[in-house]
Amino acid sequence: MNYTELVTAVQDYTENFETTFNANIPVFVKQAEKRIFNSVQFPSLRRNVTGTLSVGNPYLSCPSDFLSPYSLAVIDTLGDYHFLINKDVNYIREFYPRPSTTGLPRVYALFGPQTTFPNELSFILGPTPGVAYVAELHYFFYPVSIVDAGTSWLGDNLDTVLLYGALREAYLFMKGEPDMIANVEQKYQEALQQAKRLGDGLERGDAFRDGQAKVKVG
Repeated sequence: MNYTELVTAVQDYTENFETTFNANIPVFVKQAEKRIFNSVQFPSLRRNVTGTLSVGNPYLSCPSDFLSPYSLAVIDTLGDYHFLINKDVNYIREFYPRPSTTGLPRVYALFGPQTTFPNELSFILGPTPGVAYVAELHYFFYPVSIVDAGTSWLGDNLDTVLLYGALREAYLFMKGEPDMIANVEQKYQEALQQAKRLGDGLERGDAFRDGQAKVKVG
């Protein structure tokens, strides 16, 4: 389902073609997308980036679309990966009280914005990098909305949850009848469970490790 098809479906389901309603359909869709992405962690929508640490600098800037980390690894001069342990800032300050202490980073924490990049989060590393190591970050982000791109992974693969998520927002906007809102909410939750089965289930295992899904007979 592309965005044009989604808009048509929202209008047809609600039987609402009023100008103000139409102008707010992009809002309904974007709110639904964020709700879905914060309910299911789809491995298909993770992002991976690499960068170079600065010698003597304990901070590492996060990507502009960063929301939360899955993993952060440092690659040493031999090409070996060292996955860092996520800790609190106070742990790093206590364990490595001197930022001048350098070495191969072992831990990291989400530090917050820096004055040089006021709108960009950063990590603090411990100890401070003593070599310009390569860092590899695996992280969660919001993909480009179907509103802006016209198509999306969610629209192509799980259009039902996207449709009912948008309809949920639409009926709330319309101040619809409680029974209608409850009906749409139920359909949304059913579609969300299907999405969770994929994102939090099928994509995280295989038949060798988990066995094949089967229904008991007899």
